[in-house]
Amino acid sequence: MLAYNLDIMASQTLNQQSTNKPNNKQRRLDRMALWGGIAFCFLYTVLVWAIGGRLDRIELAPDTGFAHYFWKLPDPTFMSRFTAWTFYLAHQFAIFGLIWYGQKHVKKYTNGLHKLNIWALGVNAFFILLHLVQTHIWYDGLAQDVSILSSQGSVIVLLVWVLLMENNRRGLVWGKKAPIGKEVMRFAKKYHGYFFSWAVIYTFWYHPMVSTSGHLIGTFYTLLLMLQSSLMFTRAHTNRYWTFALEFIVLIHGSLVAYMQAGLEGFWPMFFFGFGGIFVITQMHGLGLGRNARLGLLAGYIAFVLGIYNWRGWENLNEIIRIPVIDYVAVIALALIFWVGIMVAKLFRKPQSV
Repeated sequence: MLAYNLDIMASQTLNQQSTNKPNNKQRRLDRMALWGGIAFCFLYTVLVWAIGGRLDRIELAPDTGFAHYFWKLPDPTFMSRFTAWTFYLAHQFAIFGLIWYGQKHVKKYTNGLHKLNIWALGVNAFFILLHLVQTHIWYDGLAQDVSILSSQGSVIVLLVWVLLMENNRRGLVWGKKAPIGKEVMRFAKKYHGYFFSWAVIYTFWYHPMVSTSGHLIGTFYTLLLMLQSSLMFTRAHTNRYWTFALEFIVLIHGSLVAYMQAGLEGFWPMFFFGFGGIFVITQMHGLGLGRNARLGLLAGYIAFVLGIYNWRGWENLNEIIRIPVIDYVAVIALALIFWVGIMVAKLFRKPQSV
């Protein structure tokens, strides 16, 4: 009788394990898509670098002063404008449509991949490659018609939106949450995909696919953000280490580009310590680190600041607070904008009294 019962228990365990196998496969598909996407982003960036030399002979527009963007034709043609804007809009609205479909029909997160993700990965890959071809035939991106401030501003708002959206999970200042209402948080999470995809795709098509060091770093980062959007409604999309990496790369990107433009005497510490300050104030508190580890990182940050500004000059110390002050004020401003918008929408939805 005991043997019979053990046989039943063993068979039940095997059945339970067999029902779990699809989840394991789904989990592998999820991670494979992420790592495969990262590999694609890297190889594409290498390709841009490898063939970028043939663009060096193109004559570019002369400097026009403030907010000038150098990498555009002095005499744009109909086709250079038409292809840049047409391909951008096709890319943009294709992803908007997929986001809408996902919110309408998918809704649930999975350890695997939805068909939606296959479509999003394919659409993004197609337009990413198309932009490279378009650059080498017609060169111009959207920069010919819109200011560089629009591209930079869109990414800044994206990063601020992330700080707002992650408030409930990791807090805003040393793990403490900002008093932001549930309706505002709900709005930020529901509509972030549309704004993020616009900011990323708009920035991607703003620049031609040229092979300067700054462009290559920016292209790789933009592709990673596009990969993130392609993995909507999967567990990879909300993996805290992956999403943190996407935020942290801004520190690397901003610091390297500033250093390459002006060397050691330039403004690289503003980006390095500015985004580093946001890391120790906010971002590291979402990584599950213990108190001692967080204090150690804070101490390391302070020691590095003291060492650099002992050499750089203490009169420049204000550099390190510029980006954090702007970002945290912007979080409050963005929350207020959302709140006002929600209140106005409620007024219009309020039934008319007879």
